[in-house]
Amino acid sequence: MLGGALGDALGYAVEFSGTAEIRSAYGARGLHSLTGLPAPVPFSDDTQMTLYTLDGLLEALEWANAGVGADETACLWLAYLRWLKTQGVPLDPGAPQPPLRWIDEQTVLHQRRAPGNACLSGLSGPDMGTKARPVNPESKGCGTVMRSAPLGLLPSVEPGMVYRLSEDAAALTHGHPSALHSAAAFSVLIHDLLPPSASLQEAADTAVVRARESGVPELAARLAAAVELGRSGPVSPETLTAALGEGWVAEEALAIGLYAALATVGASTPQEHFTAAVALAVNHDGDSDSTGSITGNIVGTLHGTAALPGEWLAVLEGRDVIEELARRFTAATGT
Repeated sequence: MLGGALGDALGYAVEFSGTAEIRSAYGARGLHSLTGLPAPVPFSDDTQMTLYTLDGLLEALEWANAGVGADETACLWLAYLRWLKTQGVPLDPGAPQPPLRWIDEQTVLHQRRAPGNACLSGLSGPDMGTKARPVNPESKGCGTVMRSAPLGLLPSVEPGMVYRLSEDAAALTHGHPSALHSAAAFSVLIHDLLPPSASLQEAADTAVVRARESGVPELAARLAAAVELGRSGPVSPETLTAALGEGWVAEEALAIGLYAALATVGASTPQEHFTAAVALAVNHDGDSDSTGSITGNIVGTLHGTAALPGEWLAVLEGRDVIEELARRFTAATGT
C-alpha cells in the first residue's frame, strides 16, 4: 500500500503535464524523487480508492471473524459509497447509507483529487453495478485497475477466486470487459508476487496467459507488448507511449505499470528498483498517477518495505493512515 501511494504521489505531481513540460520543469530525466516537492506530498484518488478497497475487504473479514457471512462485493460497494461522500457527492436517495468507519474519520482523505468520471457516476445511482447489470457499460477507464491491488492481498484465496472477486469489484463502476479483466489480471499479479520466492518475470508471463484466456484481445496485446518491451530496459517516453499508450484506459495503465517494473528489474537493490521503476512509470504523456501507483504496488509487493525510500516516506501525505489501515487488515487476516 505504501509503495502504491509513493508511486501515485510522484505521478500526481505530473499527471496533467506532457513530456515536454515535465522535462522543462525537472530536466531531461524528468521527476525522479518526492524529496524536491513541497511536503507533505499528496497522493491522488487512486490511493484513496485503494484504501477504501482495503477497508471494504476488512469489513468483510471482520464480519467473517465474528461468524457472520458477508458479501465481499457488497462490502466494497458500501466502502466506495463512503468514499463518494468524501468527494462531496451526496448519495442517491435510493442507495444504502452505510455507517461510518474508522477510515471515514481521516480528514486527509477528504480531498478531491481529480477522480475519474466513471468512478463518480458509477456510484451515484441507487443500485449496485454488476457484470450482469453493468453501470457505464462502455467505460474502460483505468479507475478499476488503480484501486484493485488489495484484492490480491487476501490470504488463503485461490487465484481464480481473486480474479472473480476483482471482476465483480470493477463492475461496481465500469462495464467494459477490458476494465473488468484488466483489474482482475492486476489483482492476481499482486497475488502471485506475495510468496518470498516469487519471480516478477514468471508472474508477468502468467498474466499474459490469463489475459489471452480472458477473451479481451486488447488486454492480451498490451500485456504481451509490455513484457516484450520490458526486455529492452528503460526506453524514452515517446517509445513507451507509442508501444503501450498513455494509460488513461485500463489495459494501457496496467501494461505501463508492468513494463516499468520489468524494465528496471536489474537494479542493484530493491530500493533502486523501486525508484527507477516508478520514475519510468510517471515521466510520460498520460495518466502518470495511475501508472505510478500500479508500478509502486507491483514493486512494493515484490520486495516489501526494503524497497521504499525512507526520505520519500518522510514527506508522504497520510502515511500514518495507510500504516494503521494495513495493521488492521493484517490483524484481521491473522498474517
